[in-house]
Parts: sequence; C-alpha cells; structure tokens
Amino acid sequence: MPDEAIALHEKYGRRLPSVQSTVHLYPIDGAAGRVGPDDTAWAYRHATLSEVILGADSNPAQDATITSWAKDYWLAVHPYSCGGAYVNFMMDDEGQDRVRSTYGSHYTRLAAAKRLYDPDNVFRVNQNIRPR
Repeated sequence: MPDEAIALHEKYGRRLPSVQSTVHLYPIDGAAGRVGPDDTAWAYRHATLSEVILGADSNPAQDATITSWAKDYWLAVHPYSCGGAYVNFMMDDEGQDRVRSTYGSHYTRLAAAKRLYDPDNVFRVNQNIRPR
C-alpha cells in the first residue's frame, strides 16, 4: 500500500464520526490467489487487500455526518483500489454501474448465465446481475 493511501487511512481513522463507525482491511491471500482469474465470478484475484468502510450511529440526527464521512473516505482511497469491490461488502443501493465494476470482465459472462438460468430475474434481492 502506498504511503499516500496509508496517510489517508490515518486521516479518516482519526475522524471516526462515532464509536460504531470503523474500517476493516482484510488480507487477500492463500487460496484466493491459487484460483485462475476466470474460474469464478470474482474478478479481483490479484488484489491484496479488501476494505470495508462502515459508518454507523444509533442517532438518526447523525445520518448526514456519518454518510459524508464514509463517502468522503471511500472517494479519497478509491484511486488506490483495483476499481471494484467484493460483492458481499456492498450496500444494497449502489446501482448497476457499481455491480458491473465489481464483476469487471466477468460481468458479460455472468449476465449470459443469468439470462439462461433466471430469465425472469427471480433471484434479484442482492447485488443484482440483470439478465440481458
């Protein structure tokens, strides 16, 4: 991780907006790197870390502050990322562009499988790949 990214993590870590807010950095190694790049839906096998930025507070009056911190943090560190995400870490309202970037070059193949096996989009209560 470049020094600039570490400095940004430190900056936003020092500004946690509540005791319920946090950031997690998970190492990606071991078996994840021993699978071929096209063997599964996950497109970022070359990544070395996965990050979760969690803005949370039990007080609804803090919503704007919490949301601003989390989005600003994400925008600041995103240039140091691979560009996608791990689908299980995504919020339910991130939109189709984010879903596409998360699956990367695998999206077209997954959309074709979805069209074949779920053309009516029954399984859609997730980060949905729409049948094309």
